[in-house]
This record gives sequence, C-alpha cells and structure tokens, in this order.
Amino acid sequence: MLWKLGTFPLNSKMQNSANRMATFNKKKFRFSDWFAEKVIKAIAFLSIAVVILIFIFVFREAFPIFKMDKKKAVATEVLVQESYGGAGDENKQVLTTDNQVDNSNKIQVNIDKPSSTLLSKTWMPVSDNPRYGILPLFLGTLKVTIIALLFAAPLSILAAIYTSMFAKPAIREIIKPLIELLAGFPSVVIGFFALMVLATVFQNIFGYESRLNAFVGGIAMGLAAIPIIYTLTEDALTAVPVTFTEASLGIGASRRQTAFYVVLPAAVPGIFAAVILGTGRIFGETMIALMATGNAAMISMNPFDSVRTLSATIGAEMAEVVFGDTHYSVLFLIGSLLFIFTFALNALAEFYFKNKIIRRYQSRK
Repeated sequence: MLWKLGTFPLNSKMQNSANRMATFNKKKFRFSDWFAEKVIKAIAFLSIAVVILIFIFVFREAFPIFKMDKKKAVATEVLVQESYGGAGDENKQVLTTDNQVDNSNKIQVNIDKPSSTLLSKTWMPVSDNPRYGILPLFLGTLKVTIIALLFAAPLSILAAIYTSMFAKPAIREIIKPLIELLAGFPSVVIGFFALMVLATVFQNIFGYESRLNAFVGGIAMGLAAIPIIYTLTEDALTAVPVTFTEASLGIGASRRQTAFYVVLPAAVPGIFAAVILGTGRIFGETMIALMATGNAAMISMNPFDSVRTLSATIGAEMAEVVFGDTHYSVLFLIGSLLFIFTFALNALAEFYFKNKIIRRYQSRK
C-alpha cells in the first residue's frame, strides 16, 4: 500500500482502523471449529465409502453367474432290489449321478448355462433345468412403475400447483404437511391397505379375475410416491421468481393462465426431476410389490394380470437360496440392476436437472 512507502501518510484513526482489519483477517485457531470440520469431512467420506463398498459387494456376489460353465447332469436309472424283513422283494426306480454306475444305463441331461437363460421369458429357478429369465420380472416392474406414475404424477403436480398458486396461506399450511405426512407411512402399511381394501374395491368395480395384479400394485406404489413428487414439485414452483407472476398478472392474465402458462413451464426441469426421483422410489419398492401385485412372473400387457417385480423377487427368495448357488448369484445380479437404475435416476435428477434449473434462473436475473 502507498502509506507503507511514505507517499500517502495515514492519520491515527485510519491507522487504527487498518490495524483492526488486519487483526480481524488473521484466522484464529479454534479447536472446536477444526474438530467439527474434520468430523463432518470424515462422515462425508465414510458415507461415500459405504456406498462404494455396497456397490462392490453386490457386484462381486453377482459376477460368478457369468463364469459358470455349462454343466452336465447324468441321471442313471437302475433297478435296486430291496428286501424288507424277508417279507418280500420290491423293485424301485432310483435316479443317481454316481459315475461309477454302469454306463449303459446312463441318461445324459444338459443343463443350460445360467447366463444364457437371463434373457429368456421364464423365471423358474427351482427345477431340474433352472431358467433365470429376468425379462418377465423387468417388464412386470416397468408395468407397475408406469401405472404408478400415471396415477401419482398428475395428482401430485396438480396438488402442488394448487397449494403454491391458488390456496390461501391457512389452507396451504394444512394441505402440505398432510401430504408430506404420507411419506412417513411404512411401506408395509400401504401394502396391507392395498391387500385388504384396494384389491377388493377395484375388483368389485372392474370385475377382473386376479384380485392382486399390476393395477392394484401400481396404485399402492403411487400412494408411496405422491409425497416425493408433490414436495419437490411444490419447491420447484415456489422457486420460480415472483417477478414472473407479477408481470403476468400485471398484463391482465388470470391466475389460472399465470399458473399453467408462465409458472409451470418455468418449473418444468424441477418437476421432471421430481418425477424421476419418484420413479426411483417406485422402481425399488419391495413390500408393496410383495403384498399387492400377485407375484406371478409372466409377460402380459393386461394391467389387470398379476406380475412380479425385481425387488419383490429378491425379497421373496433371498432367504431361501443356498449361499454361493446360481440362484443366489442371479438374485444379486437383479440387485445390481436395481442399484444401477436407481443410482442413474438420482444422478440424472441431481446433477443434470438441478444444474439446468440453476442456469435457467441465473440467466434471467
């Protein structure tokens, strides 16, 4: 600075002010602040490490499915003579895989390579020739997800528009907490409600045969996704600058026109992010799918047919498989697919659409 060179002398008041600023700018070491910073950083890195370890574990358990060679089972039919207390003899057919039995009686049975059946249309993991076709599971999950979104997304978006644009403050303070309270309901409660109430009501209305089906499961999952879509949509609508609304109303537009032709288009990226996060919530739902979809792994375009989802398959069969078995690895492969899909949806909503919203609003300031 010039005053240090003697070309611009400072008076005592200015000198004291400069000294106070210099003292203020010096960072004082505080152990509490340092400790809090280190703890927060450690927790953040620990959370990331746990997610990565889960990812590695799931894929490690699923990887053996691609290394299994084609197996051959040899079944041998032999007649075994058994006597019971000398009362008499009885002939009995026995199937064995013992290679020491006479080769002339062996019947060779080929068991398909597990990875070659993954794209088949049959899910039959318990069989002489197991089939691990995940196609009906994926299509069942997709069908339930579409039904849930068709029910939850319009309802949530319209409710968010009402509370943010039309509702009085007193009504808004009641509606918003009530809808968000639904997010705290356990999935098993919603699934039980769908099993006992929704299934009977919809069957009486539509008259279909299968009481538990994709339609019932989709409506129940939509109830679970409504709070997420509603909350994020309402936040996106509220984040639209007030000047948009004031300008629209100032030129004579009605409140309805302002809401649907000004505010709603401006909040589209945030609304789309909310729908994507709701999709991830529906796609990974387990308890509702177990209790309300019928758990029948078949391919059908009829929304009133029973289906089986990926997550429900893991929840229903994981406790019954043998550790390290082919069925065990296939279930972990399904878990890997769910992990990748939900991670991709969350990353898309967080990094792409959120940044798009920020850039849109920053460019309009």
